[in-house]
Amino acid sequence: MAKRLLLLLMLPFVVVAFAGCGVYSFTGASIEGSTINIRTLDNKARNVVPSLSPALTSKIRSRILSQTGLSPANTETADYDISGSITQYNVSVTGVQNTQTASQNRLTISIQIKFKNRLDEKANFTETFTRFADFAANQTLQSVEGKLVEEIGDQLANDIFNKAFVNW
Repeated sequence: MAKRLLLLLMLPFVVVAFAGCGVYSFTGASIEGSTINIRTLDNKARNVVPSLSPALTSKIRSRILSQTGLSPANTETADYDISGSITQYNVSVTGVQNTQTASQNRLTISIQIKFKNRLDEKANFTETFTRFADFAANQTLQSVEGKLVEEIGDQLANDIFNKAFVNW
């Protein structure tokens, strides 16, 4: 009984010690640095939505900062540097009903990311991440766009985080 009590009392100290060391996080991420520069995404998609770049940049920034404990830095000397551009913002028909009528549409967003790890150049990458969400053809894009961008943005931010820090 005394061992259990001692273990329960020691657990918070162990958690704080490992969380504060900056090497590992509870997300499975391996983080050795302390600073990151996350640049605003350029919007190079054929269909430009003015609010898309800040919204996706914010999603990526929030996901990385909340899960890593890294401090944002606006310098060329940050331990990690993320830049990129939105390369695709497209709506297409994915479902056809009675061979003539569209039943479902798909919003697809692609982002090309350039990740620099100044502490381990082998971890650098340039990769395109693509995600999509479907919506009913009887809905307008404008009526569902905010929700879809939110959903796709979360997925893209997770993919980028995992590639950069969890190495999935």
